[in-house]
Amino acid sequence: MFAMDVSVWELVARAVIIYLALLLMVRMTGKRTVGQFTPFDLLVVMLLSEAVSNSLSGGDDSIPGGLVLALTLICLNMLIAWLSSRSRKFADLVDGKPVLLGRDGQIFDDVVKKCRVAGGDVEQALREADCSLQDMKCAFLEADGKITILQK
Repeated sequence: MFAMDVSVWELVARAVIIYLALLLMVRMTGKRTVGQFTPFDLLVVMLLSEAVSNSLSGGDDSIPGGLVLALTLICLNMLIAWLSSRSRKFADLVDGKPVLLGRDGQIFDDVVKKCRVAGGDVEQALREADCSLQDMKCAFLEADGKITILQK
């Protein structure tokens, strides 16, 4: 229970590799995946955690091993947040930039499709902003996956 089967440094290296690989994969899936979870997205996240659990631990089921992994992942998360707060370029790389989905009452369908945004999501954002399409100045897909509507 308390005896570790794998060295601390191997656990740290495994955690760093898995964290960065998953960060890259999640970043590649686009903003909407992160911004609004559907039941399918939640299922994928749960299965991802199960899929990488053995890669993280390397077969070490000890309490200290789990704590080393947890500490490493939390420290990596804090490091990414710290770097993002210090560097705009790094923040854009990790979080992404807002994307203009429409302007002056016109939705850019090619951009909406490229960003994998459902048309209903844009309509919902318009309703939530209490804005008609004709009164829309700009529609943005924010880095966190939300759609922001600016009125004229």
